[in-house]
Amino acid sequence: MRTADKQIADILVRYGEPFAGNVWRVQGTAVIYHKTLERIAAQAGIAFDPPTIIRAERDEAVILVTGRLAGTKPGTERVEWSLGEALVNVNYRVSGKQAAYVYAMAEKRGKDRVILKLIELHGLVYSEEEADEFRQTHGVPIRAVDEDFEAADPFDEVTEAEGDLKRRIDEADSINAVTDLMLDAETQRILNGFPAGTRDEVRDYAKARLVALGWPGRKGRGRAA
Repeated sequence: MRTADKQIADILVRYGEPFAGNVWRVQGTAVIYHKTLERIAAQAGIAFDPPTIIRAERDEAVILVTGRLAGTKPGTERVEWSLGEALVNVNYRVSGKQAAYVYAMAEKRGKDRVILKLIELHGLVYSEEEADEFRQTHGVPIRAVDEDFEAADPFDEVTEAEGDLKRRIDEADSINAVTDLMLDAETQRILNGFPAGTRDEVRDYAKARLVALGWPGRKGRGRAA
Protein backbone atom coordinates (compact mmCIF):
# COMPACT_ATOMS: atom_id res chain seq x y z
CA MET A 1 0.00 0.00 0.00
CA ARG A 2 2.75 2.40 0.89
CA THR A 3 4.51 1.74 -2.43
CA ALA A 4 1.33 2.71 -4.29
CA ASP A 5 0.99 5.85 -2.16
CA LYS A 6 4.57 6.82 -3.04
CA GLN A 7 3.83 6.35 -6.75
CA ILE A 8 0.74 8.55 -6.48
CA ALA A 9 2.63 11.22 -4.54
CA ASP A 10 5.52 11.26 -7.05
CA ILE A 11 3.14 11.81 -9.96
CA LEU A 12 1.09 14.48 -8.18
CA VAL A 13 4.18 16.50 -7.31
CA ARG A 14 5.02 16.79 -11.04
CA TYR A 15 1.91 18.94 -11.38
CA GLY A 16 2.38 20.94 -8.21
CA GLU A 17 -0.25 19.08 -6.21
CA PRO A 18 0.38 17.78 -2.68
CA PHE A 19 -0.56 14.25 -1.74
CA ALA A 20 -2.06 15.24 1.61
CA GLY A 21 -5.42 16.95 1.32
CA ASN A 22 -6.07 15.66 -2.20
CA VAL A 23 -6.20 11.89 -1.68
CA TRP A 24 -8.06 9.74 0.83
CA ARG A 25 -9.12 6.11 1.11
CA VAL A 26 -12.49 4.40 0.97
CA GLN A 27 -12.26 0.76 2.07
CA GLY A 28 -8.63 0.65 0.94
CA THR A 29 -9.21 2.40 -2.40
CA ALA A 30 -7.32 5.64 -3.02
CA VAL A 31 -9.66 8.43 -4.16
CA ILE A 32 -8.76 11.88 -5.52
CA TYR A 33 -10.84 15.04 -5.77
CA HIS A 34 -12.35 15.97 -9.15
CA LYS A 35 -11.16 19.56 -8.64
CA THR A 36 -7.61 18.31 -8.23
CA LEU A 37 -7.80 16.45 -11.54
CA GLU A 38 -9.16 19.59 -13.23
CA ARG A 39 -6.17 21.56 -12.01
CA ILE A 40 -3.77 18.84 -13.15
CA ALA A 41 -5.39 18.73 -16.61
CA ALA A 42 -4.89 22.48 -16.97
CA GLN A 43 -1.31 22.27 -15.72
CA ALA A 44 -0.47 19.37 -18.07
CA GLY A 45 -2.16 21.01 -21.07
CA ILE A 46 -4.60 18.17 -21.67
CA ALA A 47 -7.04 18.96 -24.49
CA PHE A 48 -10.38 17.22 -24.95
CA ASP A 49 -12.15 16.43 -28.21
CA PRO A 50 -15.87 17.24 -28.48
CA PRO A 51 -17.73 14.52 -26.57
CA THR A 52 -19.70 11.78 -28.30
CA ILE A 53 -23.11 11.06 -26.77
CA ILE A 54 -23.61 7.29 -26.63
CA ARG A 55 -26.82 7.22 -24.64
CA ALA A 56 -29.17 10.09 -23.81
CA GLU A 57 -32.17 9.47 -21.58
CA ARG A 58 -33.91 11.56 -18.93
CA ASP A 59 -32.25 9.63 -16.09
CA GLU A 60 -29.21 8.22 -17.89
CA ALA A 61 -26.29 9.51 -19.90
CA VAL A 62 -23.28 7.74 -21.41
CA ILE A 63 -20.60 9.93 -22.97
CA LEU A 64 -17.42 9.00 -24.86
CA VAL A 65 -14.58 11.32 -23.84
CA THR A 66 -11.26 11.60 -25.69
CA GLY A 67 -8.26 13.52 -24.32
CA ARG A 68 -4.88 14.44 -25.80
CA LEU A 69 -1.59 15.17 -24.10
CA ALA A 70 1.28 16.61 -26.12
CA GLY A 71 4.59 14.77 -25.80
CA THR A 72 8.00 16.31 -25.23
CA LYS A 73 8.93 15.63 -28.87
CA PRO A 74 6.96 16.28 -32.09
CA GLY A 75 4.69 13.40 -33.04
CA THR A 76 4.62 11.91 -29.54
CA GLU A 77 1.11 13.06 -28.59
CA ARG A 78 -0.72 10.62 -26.35
CA VAL A 79 -4.42 9.97 -26.89
CA GLU A 80 -6.72 8.23 -24.42
CA TRP A 81 -10.48 7.71 -24.35
CA SER A 82 -12.99 6.49 -21.82
CA LEU A 83 -16.72 6.35 -21.15
CA GLY A 84 -18.52 8.33 -18.50
CA GLU A 85 -21.82 6.89 -17.27
CA ALA A 86 -24.49 8.17 -14.91
CA LEU A 87 -27.78 6.40 -14.19
CA VAL A 88 -30.04 7.80 -11.50
CA ASN A 89 -30.50 5.47 -8.51
CA VAL A 90 -27.98 2.97 -9.88
CA ASN A 91 -24.53 4.61 -9.92
CA TYR A 92 -25.74 8.19 -9.41
CA ARG A 93 -27.99 8.85 -6.44
CA VAL A 94 -29.90 12.02 -5.65
CA SER A 95 -31.98 12.77 -2.60
CA GLY A 96 -34.66 15.18 -1.49
CA LYS A 97 -35.01 18.17 -3.77
CA GLN A 98 -31.57 17.70 -5.28
CA ALA A 99 -31.68 17.90 -9.07
CA ALA A 100 -30.12 15.10 -11.16
CA TYR A 101 -27.50 16.30 -13.64
CA VAL A 102 -26.77 13.03 -15.45
CA TYR A 103 -24.95 14.60 -18.41
CA ALA A 104 -22.69 16.73 -16.23
CA MET A 105 -21.88 13.73 -14.03
CA ALA A 106 -21.19 11.48 -17.02
CA GLU A 107 -18.87 14.12 -18.49
CA LYS A 108 -17.02 14.53 -15.19
CA ARG A 109 -16.51 10.78 -14.84
CA GLY A 110 -15.34 10.38 -18.43
CA LYS A 111 -12.90 13.28 -18.23
CA ASP A 112 -11.53 12.17 -14.87
CA ARG A 113 -10.85 8.67 -16.20
CA VAL A 114 -9.06 10.08 -19.24
CA ILE A 115 -6.96 12.44 -17.10
CA LEU A 116 -5.93 9.57 -14.83
CA LYS A 117 -4.88 7.53 -17.86
CA LEU A 118 -2.88 10.36 -19.42
CA ILE A 119 -0.97 11.16 -16.22
CA GLU A 120 -0.41 7.45 -15.52
CA LEU A 121 -2.48 7.23 -12.35
CA HIS A 122 -5.13 4.92 -13.81
CA GLY A 123 -5.48 1.86 -11.57
CA LEU A 124 -3.68 3.54 -8.67
CA VAL A 125 -6.31 6.09 -7.70
CA TYR A 126 -9.93 6.78 -8.61
CA SER A 127 -11.79 10.05 -9.02
CA GLU A 128 -14.36 10.97 -6.35
CA GLU A 129 -16.85 11.08 -9.25
CA GLU A 130 -16.01 7.51 -10.29
CA ALA A 131 -18.61 5.98 -8.02
CA ASP A 132 -21.42 7.54 -6.03
CA GLU A 133 -20.32 5.54 -2.99
CA PHE A 134 -17.11 7.60 -2.76
CA ARG A 135 -19.25 10.62 -1.88
CA GLN A 136 -21.44 8.82 0.62
CA THR A 137 -18.92 6.61 2.45
CA HIS A 138 -16.80 7.86 5.30
CA GLY A 139 -13.22 7.77 4.07
CA VAL A 140 -9.80 7.97 5.64
CA PRO A 141 -7.61 10.91 4.57
CA ILE A 142 -3.95 10.27 3.92
CA ARG A 143 -0.97 12.36 4.97
CA ALA A 144 2.76 12.04 4.54
CA VAL A 145 4.57 11.83 7.85
CA ASP A 146 8.01 10.89 6.47
CA GLU A 147 9.24 8.85 3.53
CA ASP A 148 6.63 6.27 4.41
CA PHE A 149 2.94 7.09 4.15
CA GLU A 150 0.46 6.34 6.89
CA ALA A 151 -3.28 6.73 7.19
CA ALA A 152 -4.48 9.55 9.39
CA ASP A 153 -7.44 9.30 11.72
CA PRO A 154 -10.81 9.06 9.94
CA PHE A 155 -12.31 12.48 9.29
CA ASP A 156 -15.87 11.50 10.22
CA GLU A 157 -16.58 14.97 11.59
CA VAL A 158 -15.77 16.56 8.23
CA THR A 159 -17.86 14.13 6.19
CA GLU A 160 -20.78 14.45 8.59
CA ALA A 161 -20.58 18.25 8.48
CA GLU A 162 -20.40 18.17 4.68
CA GLY A 163 -23.45 15.90 4.46
CA ASP A 164 -25.40 18.06 6.91
CA LEU A 165 -24.59 21.24 4.99
CA LYS A 166 -25.63 19.65 1.68
CA ARG A 167 -28.92 18.55 3.22
CA ARG A 168 -29.55 22.12 4.37
CA ILE A 169 -28.78 23.35 0.85
CA ASP A 170 -31.30 20.85 -0.54
CA GLU A 171 -33.91 22.06 1.94
CA ALA A 172 -33.45 25.72 0.99
CA ASP A 173 -36.46 26.48 -1.21
CA SER A 174 -35.45 29.83 -2.69
CA ILE A 175 -32.41 31.59 -4.12
CA ASN A 176 -32.31 33.94 -1.14
CA ALA A 177 -32.47 31.02 1.28
CA VAL A 178 -29.46 29.34 -0.33
CA THR A 179 -27.52 32.62 -0.44
CA ASP A 180 -28.33 33.44 3.19
CA LEU A 181 -27.26 29.95 4.26
CA MET A 182 -23.94 30.11 2.45
CA LEU A 183 -23.14 33.62 3.69
CA ASP A 184 -24.09 32.83 7.28
CA ALA A 185 -21.19 33.23 9.69
CA GLU A 186 -21.58 29.71 11.08
CA THR A 187 -21.62 28.24 7.56
CA GLN A 188 -18.47 30.16 6.71
CA ARG A 189 -16.81 28.84 9.87
CA ILE A 190 -17.71 25.27 8.90
CA LEU A 191 -16.48 25.76 5.32
CA ASN A 192 -13.17 27.21 6.51
CA GLY A 193 -12.62 24.04 8.54
CA PHE A 194 -12.96 21.80 5.47
CA PRO A 195 -10.09 20.65 3.23
CA ALA A 196 -9.91 22.83 0.10
CA GLY A 197 -11.40 20.13 -2.15
CA THR A 198 -14.36 19.55 0.16
CA ARG A 199 -14.96 23.29 0.50
CA ASP A 200 -15.01 23.71 -3.30
CA GLU A 201 -17.34 20.72 -3.65
CA VAL A 202 -19.88 22.21 -1.22
CA ARG A 203 -19.74 25.60 -2.92
CA ASP A 204 -20.31 23.99 -6.32
CA TYR A 205 -23.19 22.05 -4.80
CA ALA A 206 -24.75 25.31 -3.60
CA LYS A 207 -24.29 26.90 -7.03
CA ALA A 208 -26.00 23.93 -8.67
CA ARG A 209 -28.89 24.37 -6.25
CA LEU A 210 -29.12 28.07 -7.14
CA VAL A 211 -29.27 27.21 -10.84
CA ALA A 212 -31.98 24.62 -10.16
CA LEU A 213 -33.99 27.34 -8.37
CA GLY A 214 -33.74 29.67 -11.38
CA TRP A 215 -30.58 31.64 -10.65
CA PRO A 216 -29.20 32.82 -14.02
CA GLY A 217 -25.62 32.97 -12.82
CA ARG A 218 -24.95 36.15 -14.74
CA LYS A 219 -21.74 38.04 -14.29
CA GLY A 220 -22.05 40.60 -11.58
CA ARG A 221 -24.55 38.72 -9.44
CA GLY A 222 -23.68 37.91 -5.82
CA ARG A 223 -21.80 34.72 -5.06
CA ALA A 224 -23.22 31.87 -3.04
CA ALA A 225 -20.17 31.65 -0.85
